[in-house]
Amino acid sequence: MFFDYPIFFEKNRVFRVYTGGKLFADFFSDDSTDGNYPEEWVVSSVHALNEGSTDEYEGISKIQGADLYLSDALKEYKNELIGDRVDIGILTKILDSAIRLPVQAHPDKAFSRQHFNSNYGKEESWVILATRPDAKIFYGFKKGVTMEQFEKAIEESETSLTAMEDLLESFSVKAGDIIYIPAKMVHAIGAGCLLLEVQEPTDFTIQPERWCGEYRLSDNEMYLGLDKKTALECFDMEKTFPAPLSSKPLESESGVDYQSVIDESITESFKVRKIIFDGGKFVLDKGACIYVVTEGEGKIIGNGYEKEVAKGDYFFVPEAIKGKFSVTGVDMTVVECYK
Repeated sequence: MFFDYPIFFEKNRVFRVYTGGKLFADFFSDDSTDGNYPEEWVVSSVHALNEGSTDEYEGISKIQGADLYLSDALKEYKNELIGDRVDIGILTKILDSAIRLPVQAHPDKAFSRQHFNSNYGKEESWVILATRPDAKIFYGFKKGVTMEQFEKAIEESETSLTAMEDLLESFSVKAGDIIYIPAKMVHAIGAGCLLLEVQEPTDFTIQPERWCGEYRLSDNEMYLGLDKKTALECFDMEKTFPAPLSSKPLESESGVDYQSVIDESITESFKVRKIIFDGGKFVLDKGACIYVVTEGEGKIIGNGYEKEVAKGDYFFVPEAIKGKFSVTGVDMTVVECYK
């Protein structure tokens, strides 16, 4: 069965109202250009919230060679894929922004339970993989900004493309930078960022800025069906967090170095770790775990199985096979993502 081996997926580009995707060409070794499919949703069982879409599988990954979407596979083969977990517990994406995304914030778990009937909010983290010139992010309100000022900027965003970003702190980013975004913290990805995002498994975004580039957002796209006052409760005017972060060295063994990217000292919602190969071997000993190759090339081996992997590849390790396969490589980096 497909779950007897590490699982690979068909390409899963997701429509967004912002544009990007050109930097995918180098990362995925394909012919990507900028357009409205700037996100690759990685090992996703989460439905994308795109206004007007009737595709029940939009955003959901399809398993290579199995003609089966991950959401359906999790219902039919739950024990083999995730054991006694309720779900995978995270959503991983790779995205490339050609323009600044709308100023936004995401709900915490309590807000999602009350208003979206979900046990998940949308804490998230970013690992910057590559940048275009002058890439930056917007991160937290400037000191002293009030809700009244923010609401005024929301109204001004009907005709101004900078009214809201003028209220936010910003800084330049480079490959390797790590950013953690708590729920309810205002932020926006700036133009020119290719990043790996690990987050809680929802698509809940409150983005009260009227324009995304040349696209005019509807009230529903801004507020997700909530009234404006309720939706703006997702913005904590004081919320901030140090940034950018750096990975922390962990234990090393022959030919393999480990670095903590996001751990329990930052959040309990997900964990992210870098595994850097220099000829060593790493046992895939975690079930329901996602791996993304961000540099170099290597191979997966075990039980008579061998598969080459390279930058841009990603795969899922089912609970049923944890500990049975290994990864080897030289000058290769793999990012491990799990709940």
